[in-house]
Amino acid sequence: MKPYPYNTEDDATISKYDTLEGFPEVKGYDFEQEFDFAKFISSFSSMGIQATNLSKGIDITKAMFADNATIFLSCTSNMISSGNRELIKYLVKHKKIHAIVTSAGGVEEDIIKCLKPFVLGNFDIPGRVLFEKGVGRIGNIFAPFDRYLYFEKFMNTFWEGIHNEQAQGTTHCPSDITKKLGEAIDNEESILYWAAKNDIPVFCPAITDGSLGDLMHFQKMKKDEFVIDVVGDHSKIVKMVLASEKTGALLLGGGVAKHYVLNANIFRDGLDYAVYITTATEYDASDSGGNPQEAITWAKIKPQGEHVKIHCEASIAFPLLVAGVIASPSQ
Repeated sequence: MKPYPYNTEDDATISKYDTLEGFPEVKGYDFEQEFDFAKFISSFSSMGIQATNLSKGIDITKAMFADNATIFLSCTSNMISSGNRELIKYLVKHKKIHAIVTSAGGVEEDIIKCLKPFVLGNFDIPGRVLFEKGVGRIGNIFAPFDRYLYFEKFMNTFWEGIHNEQAQGTTHCPSDITKKLGEAIDNEESILYWAAKNDIPVFCPAITDGSLGDLMHFQKMKKDEFVIDVVGDHSKIVKMVLASEKTGALLLGGGVAKHYVLNANIFRDGLDYAVYITTATEYDASDSGGNPQEAITWAKIKPQGEHVKIHCEASIAFPLLVAGVIASPSQ
């Protein structure tokens, strides 16, 4: 009986473990030399642990670009709360990605931050103190309640145009709403602005899950015929997937946004490329924590597709990934 845990592999494959000849050496960046950012990022490949997975994510993302894949970026709303908003804006502005899927918070916070910014606080201030001061907390990001009053004022004017169009027989999908929001905000700091300008759809399948949903509730109370067609967007993203020769995904966090991208790609037997960045694990059997191997079982990623799961918080890993890709001369 062979003393290997690799009993599903053939003898030729197993034999390479006898001496480990040809395996890459574990080695970090040499700071004794003059600092070179591109070499620094490249050194992650031999660092081991999650640095090596990050390096693999950079390589897969470069491959998406080189292969002219249709690239879907999914993100939870905290990515827009954070400075990752500016990185996503860059990718949208320069047409590096082809669609975004986010939550209601991701949509509304992109608009809110155009009206008045969020500010840095810390993780330790008691919730009672912030509540009494009228400040909401997103980790160590502070979102004073007055931001949502500015947002409501902006949206009240916005809804008037939507009501007028619906009175003329127009039905709006969430991606129609996000496009019109990008046009209405007319601010180059906005992801939605650049998405509208570059005709990049922003899908929001759970559009009622946030302040947007509350405001829609009020609009429904005013005009019962007010409706948002979420099924229309499902058809839209499926058609987009089916029209693509190759597809790739950058998945920041989990939730509905992640699954919406994965589920749509079932219609073409899976993604060709997938990069997960998350702190969630698969051991609670949640979709947020599910790894690429699980996605392969559902035909969400092709069995031969290139994929990696980077176990890291995305405000750390995503800027490094973007920097690693952009630092490449070919990008």
